Amino acid sequence: MTSSKVLIAMGVALLVAVPLKAQQAGAGMGQQAAAMPESYRQVQLSALALQRRMLLSMADSMPERLYRDRVTPIQRDFAQQIEHAAGSVPMVVSMVLHVPPPPHGDSAAYLNSRQGLKGFINASYDWAESSLRNQSAADRAQTVDLFGARIPGWQLWDELHQHSMWTAGQIVANFRKNGMAPPGFGFF
Repeated sequence: MTSSKVLIAMGVALLVAVPLKAQQAGAGMGQQAAAMPESYRQVQLSALALQRRMLLSMADSMPERLYRDRVTPIQRDFAQQIEHAAGSVPMVVSMVLHVPPPPHGDSAAYLNSRQGLKGFINASYDWAESSLRNQSAADRAQTVDLFGARIPGWQLWDELHQHSMWTAGQIVANFRKNGMAPPGFGFF
């Protein structure tokens, strides 16, 4: 295995192991949140960058004429799925951490054009990265309520990463329906 592949494997292992270890350490501590090393913030910033790149590559790879196409009648269309994956991050962060959300923008523009959709993705992730960078250590340690689950503030970012990856995975069906391969996936 090359040294770059070893580093990638180690990074992926950290994405899983560090939050799991902190959750295990915090088990049984009641309201006291498990401590998370400050260095873990950079792992979370890297995850946000990965999400942004993946969604931008999807927006670039899908022909604009198929942005409003659905795989099934009850599913969100392609652009709405991208909107949900990218837009959930600032929406949930602002709601859970009680910070002002970014402007939502004009959905008629960002759901119907490549330029608009990419602008929406970038605005969502610019706001999220800034919010993560500015989250104080005290706020990261404080317990927050995520739809009824009590978690440390730092863990919110990991939960949102899971949601974005899960939602983006569903978008692959839009490519397959149209006989297209989805854009390549890369960890870093």
